[in-house]
Amino acid sequence: MFHKEGNQSILIAFVLTVILMSTIWLISIPQWLQVSLSAITITLLFIILQFFRNPQRNTSLSDSNVVSPVDGKVVVIEKVTDNEYFKGERLMISVFMSPINVHVTRYPISGTIAYSKYHPGKYLVAWHPKASEENERTTVVINHKNKIQVMYRQIAGALAKRIVNYAQENDTIIQGNDSGFIKFGSRVDVYLPVDTLITVELNQQVKGGETVLATF
Repeated sequence: MFHKEGNQSILIAFVLTVILMSTIWLISIPQWLQVSLSAITITLLFIILQFFRNPQRNTSLSDSNVVSPVDGKVVVIEKVTDNEYFKGERLMISVFMSPINVHVTRYPISGTIAYSKYHPGKYLVAWHPKASEENERTTVVINHKNKIQVMYRQIAGALAKRIVNYAQENDTIIQGNDSGFIKFGSRVDVYLPVDTLITVELNQQVKGGETVLATF
């Protein structure tokens, strides 16, 4: 199962693979070189397919749990000041996505989209302290029915140069559903009320739509 954002890339990759494989086995070169080039071509196709994979996730819908929006590793858990929307302190959990992680972004809670904004910016490495404020990014705030607001931010990195965000203001959304895609890895920051109970640890591997990051 592949994400729709990869349809064009996957089609191009298949066409190029067929062309390259045909060329490799039609031209007069040593057989060992034909085998080697074929293996490289198939490997590159596999990497592209792997990158755009979209595995089904079983989200246990909850009015008290915040699930991870993405796959990756928890690299930051700290109290920060948000200057864009809340204008005050929040608990931030940052999940870093490597190129081999699933790159689908999912809604961390159910509710209504209160705010959704794209910001052009730099392409600092994802773990740079200023990446949250200076890199290309999208910011989304969800109003939960229990009056709590959760914000998440998709952040581009040195390689990730395309962020896809489906969240539109006033949309009603469901926890765990597809909310976007980040190409070529990066990170997602989740901002929570300061009294939220965190249920993950630094360096913990998390799964988007399944791992509970925090509970109200």
